[in-house]
Amino acid sequence: MWGKPDWADRPVGETAAEQANRKLWEPGTHYKYNDVRVNVLALAALQVWRRPLPEVLREEIIEPIGASSTWRRYGYENSWVDVDGKHVQSVSGGGHWGGGMFINAYDMARFGYRFVHNGKWKDREIISPKWIEMARTPGSDNNVYGYANWSLNTGRKPVPAAPETAVRFTGNGSNIIYIDWDNDLVAVFRWIAGDGLNNSVEKIIASLKTPAKTTSSAAAQ
Repeated sequence: MWGKPDWADRPVGETAAEQANRKLWEPGTHYKYNDVRVNVLALAALQVWRRPLPEVLREEIIEPIGASSTWRRYGYENSWVDVDGKHVQSVSGGGHWGGGMFINAYDMARFGYRFVHNGKWKDREIISPKWIEMARTPGSDNNVYGYANWSLNTGRKPVPAAPETAVRFTGNGSNIIYIDWDNDLVAVFRWIAGDGLNNSVEKIIASLKTPAKTTSSAAAQ
């Protein structure tokens, strides 16, 4: 799709021939991390909305949560399609090959804050709580993933310091939105790797449970 074979993202096999002729699985029986398939989903969503998805995102999500106007979401140079007589770019599902979403940490935090309140922003329901519940349900073939990029903490294996109910949205380069309902917490991490996320989450949660030090009025004077 857009010049990229379906096996291009994290290919299985040593050669192109092996990758193209890999074992195929029945739908729903095998898990594969693959942004090429997410690009298909983005194109399908474009066909449903019949207008550029960045416009939909801005109107339905970004503006209601008070985020900035500095974010951008791109497709590829060749990912243009005709929709009702208009030339529209189909955006990509991830940051591979030059496309994807580019957004600052402040806006990422607001995005996550909406989920820690089960889809509500102030008095407005932006995302259905039922959909969030479904997205947090472990997949049958890989139980540390829910819908798309909902990274779950099943068995507390991915992030041992976090509650099992916590989730993460992870972008290219380990740009992460961490959402923790148990601790009423949203945290954004940029370019964090290895044990950095678990160590940071451990320290943040510990700080929430540590009583704040008080200063006597005499000492303050």
